[in-house]
Amino acid sequence: MSLKKDKFNSKDKFYMNLALNLAINRVGLTGTNPSVGCVIVKHNNIISLGQTSLNGRPHAEYNAVKNSKENLKGSTMYVSLEPCSHYGKTPPCTKLIIKNRIKKLYYAVNDVDKRSHNRCSKILSKKKIIVKKFLLVKKAKNLYKSYFFSKTKNLPYVVGKIACSKDNYIYTKSRIITNKHSRSFSHLLRYKNQAILTSSKTLNIDNSKLNCRLEGLESFSPIRFILDKNLILKKKSYLVKSAKSLKTYIFYNKKNNKKKNFLIKSGIKLIHSQLNKNNQFDLKNILKKISNIGINSLLVEGGAKLTDSFLKDKLFNEFYLFKSPVKLGKKGSIQISKIINKLPHNFDYKKKIKTFLDKDKVIYYY
Repeated sequence: MSLKKDKFNSKDKFYMNLALNLAINRVGLTGTNPSVGCVIVKHNNIISLGQTSLNGRPHAEYNAVKNSKENLKGSTMYVSLEPCSHYGKTPPCTKLIIKNRIKKLYYAVNDVDKRSHNRCSKILSKKKIIVKKFLLVKKAKNLYKSYFFSKTKNLPYVVGKIACSKDNYIYTKSRIITNKHSRSFSHLLRYKNQAILTSSKTLNIDNSKLNCRLEGLESFSPIRFILDKNLILKKKSYLVKSAKSLKTYIFYNKKNNKKKNFLIKSGIKLIHSQLNKNNQFDLKNILKKISNIGINSLLVEGGAKLTDSFLKDKLFNEFYLFKSPVKLGKKGSIQISKIINKLPHNFDYKKKIKTFLDKDKVIYYY
């Protein structure tokens, strides 16, 4: 993409950085719409701020205009993403900008939505509104990488996560493998992604809740997707018991009407899916179905088999490997050394970051 090199001063960069940070604050919480931040400035003073609303509507520009207690005539608007110019469930934001007689618009990066892509400047310029774009574009591209991917590929942006001991075991009956800091980070990943995917086999082992348990963020738990081709999920699992309060889907293949009826009555939505020649789900096909439901970002918390399958098909966009400093030895089960060795080959090996949460180590691949 060829970028026009407009000149921006330090104040412009400050206001746009604020807009981008407002957007970052709501990543994963705006449904199928991207998270956008908006700052309105008049006479060198910030007069209003706006973010995309939870679940995606109203848009950030609308909220910023609504929040302003001053007349917006002659003001400057800074937006993290190109304002929409098409009619959808709401009128276009370009119309709102024109109506309120905003004088200048700065935005960071073009939208990839074909209905609005690179149209904003043409529409507003006809109304003599000054438009400058590509301000802090690098930060904006990083912010919208998952949105751009899901919008252009019609697949969710997939983040993988697995935790293991120092000697690469992922399960033990005697203790929790990672520390409280790593577990809190895992819940943050659940908060930041619209949905979470795992297998019934993993659930039957650990009876995970698959929710976010960070204080104050419990209501932002992800939608739950389970791969369960033979409907073997235990009836008394926490997931089944909580399905009426937290949206849950199961992909299945085997027709077990008695179990199906039980799960449906429990509040679970069932999606019948075909198997491939290896008698397994076609994961890319599963991801397409998840995308069609309206999911842009997906966290995969699988066991060894599911994680390995995603790596084999190169379906992870990012991956977090949590490693405890503790060796489990004979107390450990399910070894993942082969999976760990595959990780560098699924990502640019130079693009990895090591960090520490107390004594736990986190290796981030992207």
